[in-house]
Amino acid sequence: MPTVKAPGKLYIAGEYTVVEPGQPAILIAVDQFVYATISQAKKGLVSSKQLLGQDISWTRKNDQLQTAQATSKFAYVLKAIELTERYAKEQNCQLSTFKLQLDSDLDSPDGKKYGLGSSAAVTVATVKALAAYYKLALTPLEIFKLAASAHYLVQKNGSLGDIAASSFGGWIAYHSFDRSWLLQALKDHSLTELLKLTWPKLQIEPLKAPPRLRLLIGWTGSPASTSNLVNEVALSKEERQRKYDYFLEQSMLCVSQMIAAFKQQDLEMIMQQLARDRELLRSLETFSQVTIETPKLHQLITLAQKFGGQAKTSGAGGGDCGIAILAKERPLNELLSAWRQAGITPLPFNIYSTLDRS
Repeated sequence: MPTVKAPGKLYIAGEYTVVEPGQPAILIAVDQFVYATISQAKKGLVSSKQLLGQDISWTRKNDQLQTAQATSKFAYVLKAIELTERYAKEQNCQLSTFKLQLDSDLDSPDGKKYGLGSSAAVTVATVKALAAYYKLALTPLEIFKLAASAHYLVQKNGSLGDIAASSFGGWIAYHSFDRSWLLQALKDHSLTELLKLTWPKLQIEPLKAPPRLRLLIGWTGSPASTSNLVNEVALSKEERQRKYDYFLEQSMLCVSQMIAAFKQQDLEMIMQQLARDRELLRSLETFSQVTIETPKLHQLITLAQKFGGQAKTSGAGGGDCGIAILAKERPLNELLSAWRQAGITPLPFNIYSTLDRS
């Protein structure tokens, strides 16, 4: 009865521009997980009261999963099963009936969302569970390609950076691929071929943080909807194309310089570019009229700067988490205490970068 896990993610930089193909972002995987346990069964079942609010029974007809219940919450899971089983069939695996149990510690104990990318982690965990069940030896890149295909077919937007972080772990530099190409490629190729193809503009590269770098995560307690926020920015694009193009160009420069700073182990340059990325997001707020840096996130950033760090919103903004980077020699407890007094919860998460990415 294999149990696998997929980590949650946080964006460090580039989260709004990475929706454009070829644009870079930096993400981390955190040590909070979606767990998937799979076992052979007489009756097909996907079980997750905590994640999905219900259990769902399924049968198989012509090698396709059939479900009687409403399945909107299960869409990512079912699409991940469908694609991984299609790939398994291409590898001459005999499909069989199973029970899939999903659990998560990505949300707060009382069920509030931290913004760690639960739909991505659920999709990756499902692919990994099915791969273990059918004994498919998938690389992190192949897991990414299957999970990204499933997630994009369901959500129809987003950069899939969260899928990359969940598939690879650690710190990563991610350049998004051309999603319109993917939709056509899924029609034109078998999944075996798709996994072997070079995806246009896709790059996923592990990064190593400088030894002096300390990363802090603060939670404001207000969940944001990434899909809605990304769509709101997209809606404002046409009217404000010139400003948006400048924002893209400057963001690409900023994130590329930050990636180079990681490679050079230059903490000061990383912090400088983090501050620049925050400035660029504030300019995006102005011309798109979308709130990214809420008053509480603004406080989180100002307090981090007061104690010698740099900080910004993480992910969609408009709530959820902010991240701060500071040197390890800087005072830590004073900043954490100031955050708490401002109603910001420091999250005790670590980077998940173990080589045991089961």
